[in-house]
This record gives sequence, structure tokens and C-alpha cells, in this order.
Amino acid sequence: MITNILRDAETTKKLLEAILDSSNGKRSLSRLARVCRALCEPALDVLWRELDSIVPILGLFPASVLKKARRPGLGFARIPQEPDWDTILKYNERIRRVVYDETANNVAASVFSIIDEHRPCLYILPNLQELVWRVETPAGLDRCAMFLSPRLRSIQVEVGASFKQDKIRNFLYDMSSRTKLTSFSFNSPTSLPDSFTELLARQDELERVYLVAPGALSSDVGRWVASLPALKTLQLDLTGRSPIAVEGFFDEIDTRSGATTPSSIASSDSGFSSGEWDFAEFRKSALRVTGDLPSKASFAQLRRVHLTGESGNIAVFLKHLSSPLTHIDLNIEDPPDNADWQDLSHLICGSYGDSVQSLRIGATSSARFADSVRSATRGEAPSKRLTLEYLSDLIRLTRLEIDLPESIIFLPSDLDAVADACPKLEVLRLCPHSRFAPNTGGPRITLESLALLTKRCKYLNSISAVVNACEASPTALRTQALSSRSLLRLYLGGSWISDPLQVAILLSHMAPRLETLRHFQERNRVGYNEANARCWQAVSDMLPHLQAVRETEKSFARPIPETTEKAVDATVQTVSRAVQCRPRMSSISVQCSPKLVNRSVHATAKVSSVGVDATVSTAEVAVEAQPIMVSMEIDATEPVLEEEEPKIETMELEEEELKQAMTSQVLQQIYLLQSIVGFFSLFYTYVAAFPLAVPRMGKRAIEGFPLPLLTRVSQPDFIESEPKMAAENDTSTAPNINFLLDTAVQVDA
Repeated sequence: MITNILRDAETTKKLLEAILDSSNGKRSLSRLARVCRALCEPALDVLWRELDSIVPILGLFPASVLKKARRPGLGFARIPQEPDWDTILKYNERIRRVVYDETANNVAASVFSIIDEHRPCLYILPNLQELVWRVETPAGLDRCAMFLSPRLRSIQVEVGASFKQDKIRNFLYDMSSRTKLTSFSFNSPTSLPDSFTELLARQDELERVYLVAPGALSSDVGRWVASLPALKTLQLDLTGRSPIAVEGFFDEIDTRSGATTPSSIASSDSGFSSGEWDFAEFRKSALRVTGDLPSKASFAQLRRVHLTGESGNIAVFLKHLSSPLTHIDLNIEDPPDNADWQDLSHLICGSYGDSVQSLRIGATSSARFADSVRSATRGEAPSKRLTLEYLSDLIRLTRLEIDLPESIIFLPSDLDAVADACPKLEVLRLCPHSRFAPNTGGPRITLESLALLTKRCKYLNSISAVVNACEASPTALRTQALSSRSLLRLYLGGSWISDPLQVAILLSHMAPRLETLRHFQERNRVGYNEANARCWQAVSDMLPHLQAVRETEKSFARPIPETTEKAVDATVQTVSRAVQCRPRMSSISVQCSPKLVNRSVHATAKVSSVGVDATVSTAEVAVEAQPIMVSMEIDATEPVLEEEEPKIETMELEEEELKQAMTSQVLQQIYLLQSIVGFFSLFYTYVAAFPLAVPRMGKRAIEGFPLPLLTRVSQPDFIESEPKMAAENDTSTAPNINFLLDTAVQVDA
């Protein structure tokens, strides 16, 4: 049997969770993980799922890294290296919830900076879903940034009084840009930033919003809260606010927002003109029957509210909510004003009687603090009465809890009102921790009063109240209807008792299947009475035996058949019936309108423009025509003869040698003549012939205008001058002139 249960993962998980909730549950789970390999991983998952501190995470570091291995929160002795993170990386994916409380002072501030700087991965807790962060300093709020991962879905932040709005604004901006939350809780004595709604505009998937801070009742916050489409739970603090300030929360909420177009399901405009069939009402009627018709009102998905403040302010706030609330949690000032309590009771019963399933009424923090002060000084709390006779028509209420420090007096008439108003009640708590001074006369409720309540509330299985347990009347013990088969748990706190045996007999009759009976047993608890504690302990010891005896007696008893005398009336009854046959006429019209389609063909010819560059390409080529000048000197002077007659040497030449000498002299004269002719030819070409060949240049020369200057253009490198090469090889002194291939000449204007 046990083996089959453990094969189901969900069943194993629930079993381990039950072990965790028991006394010493964490120690039991740790031992179970160490002794059973099959349950090791599931047990570790449940054990590390929720942590009340980050100290267990620091304890995963090796002892050599920590200053003190048994106190990991004191800090690190050295910087963690990469192998030191192996154990943390093994367990960090199991963690789903972490709580950090700066006031506990169990973690050194230097730990966060070292982890943030040397962490081996981007998110130290990648699967973290819920984060609770309570800080008193701005530095403590900055440490929260390292735990903001994309998988975070719920965050609860409580800050102290030493925070500026800029610090809160920066935190909210960082948080909203890095997460996508479904639950957001913010508790601060500092006012909310002016841009609070803009900072949280990205959080459109919020289902739970808890705002306890000045400025939470502004109209901007009200408009933002009303715009959340998935909002199911809302918690606000109305303490110290006037009714006008409470109503200001709803100033900018458009209660008629919803359908604005004919295509909307809930729109009143069907889109048809007069004379045509309008099916909008039929469509909405069908959706209303199936439950798919969306609501126009704001807070359409809101089902749970948690309000704190005076009863009058709470009543003013609840008047503006039209959604069917199922859970109402109220923390009121104790004792409440009688008129305000009456108005609040009538409002809850009249507006939410058909939907509310749980109603819890507690005290504000100031009332709790005053009660704690009285308890510390051993003072007696004043006893006030909180009437429940105003409750009515709570037909779906299954849980009613009232826990107030001063309004602790209830009468049997209050139980009768609860029985009439709440026929499906399952859990009832009426100030179970209250205490009565000896001079007050004790509680007004008795065990017989509870028996009358269980008689009318057939599903009541748990009662927590302070009663005056006295001897039951014989009529009550003989009434079988007072025996409840559903009552299983009874918590009596500091109830009064006189005779343990008679009380045990009465309990065995009114609750034959009672499983749990609890009372005050702690000696250090305020209001502890040793005599009552001993008597209730005796009742706890005797009750199981009496229940066993009653069960045995019931098994022996045989039901006695009841006999009654009955007469049969044999008179024939005649009934005249008529059937009206009227055919049901239904007019149905079919709107047949042809669907027209306009089609057109775009037959525009495609025109493409192509440009051809027809510009005549011209090339400017210049030839450097520089004459080669040869300077030659001829000595034509007659030789000077001295007075003395020189000696003339005669040499006889042959006839052929004489002819050669004369020929060389003649050739020298001819070469000189060629140079002179070339000079005149160059002069003629540049001065006379060339200006006349250029357009309009000859005219300018005739008319006397100044001639333009010629621009010297260098010859391209790729044009080789063959005549020049020939001139270099020629030993002749004749001028060598290179002419241009093209007659175009660049002229300077």
C-alpha cells in the first residue's frame, strides 16, 4: 500500500509536505533524505523549497571560505573561488521562496557584495518565485536587486521610515523592468512616488495587490488598480482616512467602461440601422445564460479584499465594489462604533450574501499593540459585546472568524443568528484567545448553546470559542438531534469548567466523532488558570472511553418500528383539464445581400528612360616642338703675321689628298647653312603659319588684338617619339622637330 502511494509523484509530494508541517518537520525531512535514496530528491525539493532566511544558502560554502562554519552569516574569510560554488549550484534550483529580514541582523552586509561580484551565473537563484524583503536602510533595499530574476512572480517589500521617494522610485523602476509579477505587496510609512502608476504600468498580469502606504488611496492608484484585468485580491489600509479620501480612490474610475464599438459583445449598439433586425439582445441573452458575458463594471475579476481601518471607512469603500466577493478580511478598530458596525453588517449581507464564502474580522495593529501592553503588565482587558444579530442571508458562507481583543462577549442569541444566517457554515471562530477576569462572571456561551448551533448547521466541523462548560440538562442528553456527526475539532482556549465528568458526558453526546479537543496548557500564557487546565485535561482523558461506550451501545440497539393508524380515502377525484393548442409562430428573416467585389486591372505601360551619352570625346595632345640648337664657331680672322718672316714649311700633297681636304671644307659650310635654314623655317611656322591656322586667331592678329598665350601640354607617357630616338642616334647637327598627331591646341583665355 505504501509502495503504491509513493509511486505517484503528487501523492509523495503531499505526504512530504504533511511531514514538513508537523513538529520538527524539517529535521524529519532531512533525516529521510539521508536514509532513503528513492525519497532523497523529493525530500530535498520540499525541504529547500521555502527558506526563512538566506543563512542556509551561505552554509553551503566550504568551511574554509566562511569565518565560522557554524555561523555562516558572519561573512567570508576569503573570496569564494569557482570550485566553492559547486554545492550552491546543486541546490539553488530547488529554492522557490526566500525571506530576508534586515532587523534580524543574522547576515553581514559584506556577504551580498561578494556574492554579487563573484557569482558564477547571472541569477544566483534562477527558479525563485516568491521574495519577501524587509529592510530598514536604503542599502538593504539595494541588495534585493541580485534576486530579481525573470521567473519571479511574487514580491513583498516592507521598508522603514528612513527612505526617500527617489530611492523607492529607482527600486520600483528596476523591479518593474526586470520582472513580470502576479503578486505585488508594498508596505511603507513613506508616501508612494508621484509616478507610481507609470513605474508599474508594465505589470499588467497582477492578480494580488497589497498597498499599505500613504498615497495608496489616490485617484491615480485607483484608476491603475481598476485597469488590472486579472486582479483577484486587493489589500488597502484605510486607517486615519476620512470618508471623502476613501471615496477619492474611485474618482477617476469609469464604472461604465467596457463596450464602445458595435463589434463588442456587451455593446448596446448592434451596428444595424432602423428597420433592420437587431440581434444584439439575443446574443447577450445567450451569453448571459452560458456565463460568458463580460462585466462592464470595474474590478470584474476581484474576489478577495483585505481592508484595514474604521468600520465606517470600510463600509464606504465596499459600497463602490460591485464584483461578487468571495473572501472578505477586515481589520477594524476595536471596539467598533455600534452604528458603523450595523451599517457594515447590513452592507456585507445585502451586497455579498449570495457570493461571500469566508468572512474574517480582526483587529488593527494599534488595537493589537494595546492588548500586548496589557498582557505584559498583567492587566485585565475590558470586555465589550459584539452583536452578531445583524448578520443575515449569508447562504454560501462556510467560514466565519472573529478575533478581537476587547469585543469578546457573545450571547446565545448571537449563535442563533449565526445559525439562521449561515446554514452551510463549516468553521466558526469566536475570539478563541480571549480571557475573562473572575469578577466578570465568565463567558456567556455554554456547551448546550454550541449543541443548538451544530443542530442547525449540519456541516459545522470546527469550533473555536471560549465557553462556560457546566452540567447539561437531562432534556439535552435525551435529544438525539443535538448529536452532531460532523463536529471533529473543538478548541476551547481558556474556557471555564466545573465538573469534568459531566462535561465529558455532554461532549460524548453532542460530538460522538470528536477527534481533537484543545485548551490552554501553557503556564506562561496570559489568562492561564491551573484549575481549569486540570479539569480540561481530565475531560480529554475520559472522552475517548465514553465515545467508545456510546458506539458500542449504538451497535446493540435495535430500531423499534413505529406503528401508526392510517385511513385511505377512496373518493374518486375528477379533474377537468383543457389543452390549448396554439401553434407557435416564429418569423424568421434571412438577409440575402450579394457580396460585391470591385476588381480593377492597372494597365499602365511601364516606361523606362535610358540615356545615351553622345558627347564627342576629345583628347588634348600637345607636342613639345623645341628646336635643337647647335652653336658653332668659325674663326674667320686673318692670322697675324709677325715681322719676322716665318719659315714656311712645304708639304707636298698628292692630288687625291688635296681633293679630300677641299671636300671636307665645303661640307662644313653646307652643314652650317642647314642650321640657318632650319631656324628660319621654325620662325615662319610659329610666327606666321600657326596663328593663321587657329580659328579667329589670325583675325585677332590682323585687327591688332593681343594674341592668347599657348599652354604647354606635356606629352603622355605612353606616346614614344621615334624621331627623337633617331635624333639621339644621329650624329647630325640638323634640328629634329616632332609634330602633333592632332591639331587641337589648348589655349589660355
